Amino acid sequence: MAGTISSAGIGSGLDVATIVSQLMSIEKQPLKQLQTQASTTQSQISEVGKISSALSTLRELSTKLASSTFWAQTTAKSSDAAVSITNDGTAKPATYSVAVSSLASAQAVVGTQRFAATTDTVGSGTLSIALGSWSADGNSFNGRTPASSVDVVIEDGDTLATLRDKINASGGGVTASILTDSTGSRLVMRSKDTGAANGFSVTVAGGSGGVANLGYAPGAKSATLTSSAADSVATIDGIEVRSASKQLTNVLDGVSLTLNAVTTTPVTATVSSDTDAIKKAITDFAAAYTSVATLIANDTKYDAGSKKAGVLQGDSLITGALMRMRSTLGNGTTASTVFARLSDIGLEQQRDGSIKVNDTKLTNAVANVDQLRVAFSNLDSANPSNSGFAKQFQKLADSLIGATGSITQRSTALKDKLERNQDRQDALNDRLARVEARLTAQYGALDTKVSSANALQSYVSQQITQWNKAT
Repeated sequence: MAGTISSAGIGSGLDVATIVSQLMSIEKQPLKQLQTQASTTQSQISEVGKISSALSTLRELSTKLASSTFWAQTTAKSSDAAVSITNDGTAKPATYSVAVSSLASAQAVVGTQRFAATTDTVGSGTLSIALGSWSADGNSFNGRTPASSVDVVIEDGDTLATLRDKINASGGGVTASILTDSTGSRLVMRSKDTGAANGFSVTVAGGSGGVANLGYAPGAKSATLTSSAADSVATIDGIEVRSASKQLTNVLDGVSLTLNAVTTTPVTATVSSDTDAIKKAITDFAAAYTSVATLIANDTKYDAGSKKAGVLQGDSLITGALMRMRSTLGNGTTASTVFARLSDIGLEQQRDGSIKVNDTKLTNAVANVDQLRVAFSNLDSANPSNSGFAKQFQKLADSLIGATGSITQRSTALKDKLERNQDRQDALNDRLARVEARLTAQYGALDTKVSSANALQSYVSQQITQWNKAT
């Protein structure tokens, strides 16, 4: 029998998508490296931003503690509730002895006629109300110049309530009200403002009924005086002062006094440096320093346990900033004869670089405001060691995060680096797109050729099979 002819398979259809994908994963390795670098750079930018923000807070507090305005802040208190004292913040430290002999009052008179109800009619007439001052004996009245009297016309049929309303609507500087007790209702008139110059007189013309009993003028006082118009009278350090109200607002620079009661012994009113605000600012300063130091330490350390490095580990500029901060913290100042170092006021550096506040020391230091002020705020450009602590830290912060500061420049450099990285990624993505298109076309064409070869193989195999059968 003749020999049998056989044929090996040429191949099958190609998985073009998988082949191209696997080849592209190799081509994309440089892109992945760029993306990893970009992620690291972005993390560095974020951490540098946090450090800059923390340094900004430290600079703000340093600027506050270096400001003469801050150290000029004062607070005020009184030894007795009879006198209240407020301070607008500009008053200089001082102690005042205040004695109150009388309080300002408003004039008040009450009509002598009683009415059974507020709806009772009161008669008719005209009330002329004038503002001014009464003599000490109450027998003469000195009206204001120019005259400021008003006329209130009472007509037949007007009730006690109507009379009250007309007086209140007159704008004469007097308020009217109705006093009702077990004996009936009476009209009360009172000055709107306290003070000796805010008294009033009431002259009645053509009065009838209850209206006739409302007069209170020299020689014609049918109404009863219940309160005289009077000024507040006090002495401050032995000097008499008067006020139409219970407030003394322009007597002492930066200070207002409120007279609440007559005193039997002088009240001590004290204006002193705002030690609470000073203590808080210094405590906040210490916290701000610790925040910066902790951020930098964490970002630049290497954790042997986890074998992880901080995102800024090895950045000499950032670690250098921390070293400069520690150096400035340890620097002294010759500005104060009492507080040569921050540790003298209770700001004590710890092993981890943070600051611990010794509250006892700080409280004692705040009691010596004058020395504390120069220790923080003194400026000596010729001799930096004679500048205060706050001035030194203010200068340091400016050199780090100012417009040309080293950390500001580092942030800019990192952002530029990220931008260049993105440009390289964009260019690489364009190239990868072209490579992928080329590979897809190449392997697509190969797939077509393989398919054709497979078809030819199938035909030849069929012919061989038929030939073998025939033989």
